[in-house]
Amino acid sequence: MSISVTTWSLEQTSPDDLRPAATPPGEVRIVRAEAPSAEFSRFLYSAVGDDVSWRDRLSLTREQWHESIAAPGVETWVAYERGTPAGYIELAAQDRATVEIVYFGLLPAFRGRRIGGHLLSYGTARAWDLAERWPGTEPTERVWLHTCSKDGPHAMDNYLRRGFRLFDTKIEEESPATP
Repeated sequence: MSISVTTWSLEQTSPDDLRPAATPPGEVRIVRAEAPSAEFSRFLYSAVGDDVSWRDRLSLTREQWHESIAAPGVETWVAYERGTPAGYIELAAQDRATVEIVYFGLLPAFRGRRIGGHLLSYGTARAWDLAERWPGTEPTERVWLHTCSKDGPHAMDNYLRRGFRLFDTKIEEESPATP
């Protein structure tokens, strides 16, 4: 038996599209992971994506993982609450002055605390100014991402509230994962 999965692609085409969320209460910091580590990246990916079926990177070797996160124009920004990793956003510069938000999410224990809107706002702003940190990269003219019906129930609403606009929808049939 297969399940139907809807994937939505969203974009911003100007930094003026970004509608930032309020800063959450408490001690929340967002820091760039400037020394890419396959182990830390895998931890974030697994901790954030396990309950929403992220599986595409799990088969990567340590070397493949490191190559993907250490490539020029790739950045990982991590949200911390009181010193504990709460979530992350991974950006990747692409051709034609485009930056993709490749991964974004919070660890389950930190959801529902207004950290996600803040992290998405901050990360999107970093996508818009990414070329300032990567000499030779074209200034960003478009930021895009995709989300799907397997993601958390508030994902799409968060993207829309931050100023992203829908530009494509795809529906595919998937076989359920076997344990």
